[in-house]
Amino acid sequence: MRRITPNAAFFVLIGTGGALAQAPEPFVLGTIYIGSDATSEIGIDNEDLTRTTPKDLQDVFKSEPSVSVGSSLPISQKIYVNGVEENNLNVTIDGARQNNRIFHHSATTYIDPELLKAVRVDPGVAPADAGPGAMAGAIAFETKDVNDLLEEGRTFGGRFITEYQSNGNVFTNSLAIFGVTGGFEYLAFGKYADGGLREDGDGIDITGSGTQLTSGLAKLAYNGANGSRLELSYEKVQDDAQRPLRADFAGLRGLFATRTYKLERQNLVLSYEFGDTTDMWNPTVQLAYNSTDLYTGPMPGSTDAYSGETTSFTGKFVNEFTVANGTIKAGADFYSDVADIHGEGTAVFYAREKANNFGVFVQAELDVTDRFRLSTGARYDFQEFTGVDGTSYDNDGLSANISGDYDISDAVTLSAGASHNWGGIALAESFLFDPAWTYPASISPVTSENYYLGANVRLGNWDLNGRLFKTNIDNARTLLDPATGLFGASPGLVADLDTEGFEVSADYNWSTGFARIAYANIDNKINGGPADSYTGRYLTTPLGDNLVLEVANTWDPLGLTLGADAQIVFDETAAGAPGGKIGGFEVLNLFAEYTPRRMKNLTLRAEVDNVFDETYTERATYGQEFATVTPLKEPGRSFNLRASLRF
Repeated sequence: MRRITPNAAFFVLIGTGGALAQAPEPFVLGTIYIGSDATSEIGIDNEDLTRTTPKDLQDVFKSEPSVSVGSSLPISQKIYVNGVEENNLNVTIDGARQNNRIFHHSATTYIDPELLKAVRVDPGVAPADAGPGAMAGAIAFETKDVNDLLEEGRTFGGRFITEYQSNGNVFTNSLAIFGVTGGFEYLAFGKYADGGLREDGDGIDITGSGTQLTSGLAKLAYNGANGSRLELSYEKVQDDAQRPLRADFAGLRGLFATRTYKLERQNLVLSYEFGDTTDMWNPTVQLAYNSTDLYTGPMPGSTDAYSGETTSFTGKFVNEFTVANGTIKAGADFYSDVADIHGEGTAVFYAREKANNFGVFVQAELDVTDRFRLSTGARYDFQEFTGVDGTSYDNDGLSANISGDYDISDAVTLSAGASHNWGGIALAESFLFDPAWTYPASISPVTSENYYLGANVRLGNWDLNGRLFKTNIDNARTLLDPATGLFGASPGLVADLDTEGFEVSADYNWSTGFARIAYANIDNKINGGPADSYTGRYLTTPLGDNLVLEVANTWDPLGLTLGADAQIVFDETAAGAPGGKIGGFEVLNLFAEYTPRRMKNLTLRAEVDNVFDETYTERATYGQEFATVTPLKEPGRSFNLRASLRF
């Protein structure tokens, strides 16, 4: 977890030819802590996001070698944590559990990094209050509040940001208005990005890589005199453009056509924090609704189009008890998930699956001694699942977790954790629903076991970390029939996934900057055999070895910050891939940020992405193991200019 103390910061998300980017406030690398408390949690906070100004989800996680994001198009990007695809994690946005298994060629969690103030990843072992379905951990995205944007002492503010990115000729403009009056807070943000096709390092257009993106965030909150808080938030992102026929790869057997993809995701959250709290009474209530809609236009030579939607209505009540040596959270939560598909043209049909879940949980965070910290908890879930033909299954199961840190000395900390998880029956992908499906007498609920061991050593300005991890998932629902190699043949298929690996990192900090190097190695298997990105749909993808480097320094009297980051991915052996391997790559990015001393409300930033114009495909991108598939390349060199004006 990297922490850098900046000035007040605001992010504006910008599309980079189908990607997203941010324009931040100036920041100061003056008070720095880079490292970890030796737990397995990965924290990406406001300061991290200010420094990296992510363009898309790849950039959000680029400093974490054990977290990979595939595809150069945000509409088809998927996150892999310790080698496990995000549909096997509990993913929330502002606490609202997300449900999206529409189409295996599209994104699972499409979010605008501009809106984020923090991301927390619990890889493998997740707390019970993270929610149901955390088979391989949890990812929690948190969007900005008024207090993250409004300068101290002011009651009203705003921000206008404009950016140009040379690769794809992408122009972006955004505006935010925010303020406080009485006990009320308000925030409104909107952005529009437009651009043409991007080019790879060889100067070749990347199929379907144009930018046509809008996003927005609105929040209204009231803070009561007794400490209570009522908040309503609404967040939306929409991508509407020509994309490859299958949006996660460029072409199949030499065909590089496009069709219309329109993806719209919405998240509505109502939360209430009680006032007049005590050590034994500190509750929070939340209700939320989210939906993801995807329309795909007709394929060449066809009039058939499809519209799929996944929705989730969720609720949670949790009370936090403060005890002598820590906190205990206890409560209950529920979800009601629906996935459906509509066929248009000659393929007129409708089908849907749904699942309802109710769970109770307790999670304790305790300082057992001055040197020993313990986290442990459990939850019990009851699920009702209904298939497209009305077949219903009722299941229930227990999940439990335990983890802890022990300080051997002031400089050395050891950590370990384990969990068993029960996840019920996951909804299948709506784009593969078949009204003629016949469900078996039973579908085995998915279960998992997760383990990790870690160590943290602090030596002067150095912070050294190491972690071993392992995940075993049994009965994960899959629509791939191993006998025929076809998707969607039967609704009752399951598979077993095993991943293991390690991560090491070294951070060096000084008064105005830092340097970091981190490396991860991940191996995975499906049903005991080698995994590939086809059999690994909704499960995993080959990742291998990933090395990341970062450095940044601020010259505060000049108002100038310079930084660089690099990624080195090594060749990976893969049967069937061209030449019998998936190729590695080396990529370098540079940035400079300047705030004029006489215009503190203006921030100028210049970036050079992919400095050496490398032609490459991100390792987690689909299809690199198959000679018949042309995977999506990443953009070549791009010069980016951004101006941010506060008022």
